[in-house]
Amino acid sequence: GKAAPGAEVGLLLCDVGDAASLSAMARQTRLVLNCVGPYRFFGEPVVEACVENGASCIDISGEPQFLEGMYLKYNEKAAEKGVYVVGSCGFDSIPADMGVLYTRDKLKGTLTGVESFLMVKSGPEGACIHDGTWKSAVYGLADQDNLRTLRKKIGYAPVPVVGAKLKRRGLVFYNQEFKQYSIPFMGSDVSVVKRSQRHLHTELQETPVQYGAYVNIGGLGSVIKLMFAGILFLLLVKFSFGRKLLIKYPEFFSAGRFTKKGPTQKQMDGTSFTMTFFGEGYSEGQDPQSGKPNVKICTEVKGPEPGYVATPIAMVQAAVSLLEDAACLPKRGGVYSPGAAFSKTKLIERLNKRGVEFSVISKPEV
Repeated sequence: GKAAPGAEVGLLLCDVGDAASLSAMARQTRLVLNCVGPYRFFGEPVVEACVENGASCIDISGEPQFLEGMYLKYNEKAAEKGVYVVGSCGFDSIPADMGVLYTRDKLKGTLTGVESFLMVKSGPEGACIHDGTWKSAVYGLADQDNLRTLRKKIGYAPVPVVGAKLKRRGLVFYNQEFKQYSIPFMGSDVSVVKRSQRHLHTELQETPVQYGAYVNIGGLGSVIKLMFAGILFLLLVKFSFGRKLLIKYPEFFSAGRFTKKGPTQKQMDGTSFTMTFFGEGYSEGQDPQSGKPNVKICTEVKGPEPGYVATPIAMVQAAVSLLEDAACLPKRGGVYSPGAAFSKTKLIERLNKRGVEFSVISKPEV
């Protein structure tokens, strides 16, 4: 039952180090799906070739420096050419970005704040991730100062806070809803959602939604292990020698979570994710600028193993939406986040049919 390319699918060889080969590829297509990371090293030549040659391009990057750097360098050119460059179309960050929009659309009233909690369940074989993701995290955390400089260059308009300000949680806290400990989610979800909300507010005058992302980690034993691993990681990532060690021995420093081989088929088959969204807002007719939120909603996005099963589903359905729902895309080409590009398309409908399911858990209650 696994999908296989048909006999008519051709093979094109190209190399990120060879601009002419990338141009030749981009000239032959309407859309490139770029899976070659870490994107900070291999992503830009593909974006450049696509924009120059009039092809749209999507990727599965969870690297804010790359995503926002491409916006700064190529947004205007992509708009001129009428092509769409859409980053983070995998598990980072379609469940989060489209999940916030789904929650907003299901609330009768005005949604002003959402918190999401990610849970990844694995079977008896456990779960692990390929060390390419680990490398992206190592280089990303080492480069935080450059990300701040990049954002100053872009000169983002501030996103207004509508309704009660969403409180930031601590570094570790006990979550009554799930009866386990949670920590802030270290991925790109918050920055991607913020970019989408800024776009929808400035371009379509939609009410911006505040967002916080967290991950459930289990009991006290898990907290202690994670704290030791986290402190060691943050110390080593500051120095070039430390980064070399982290990249050379991912399995050791991640307690087996990241490996050079990646997961086995059995591990993938036994793993799934659930992302639960708790939204709050104001009922119809209630002014969000005065008083406390008076409606709540709980929604969920769930799916198969996130990195190698849900990610290709999300990426391919984003690609299909870009090609088939062209009339529902933003009017101008440009560099977009998924929520900004796909908010009016049938992407959620497509994902639901293919095992990444969006649903309402509890309806708003005043």
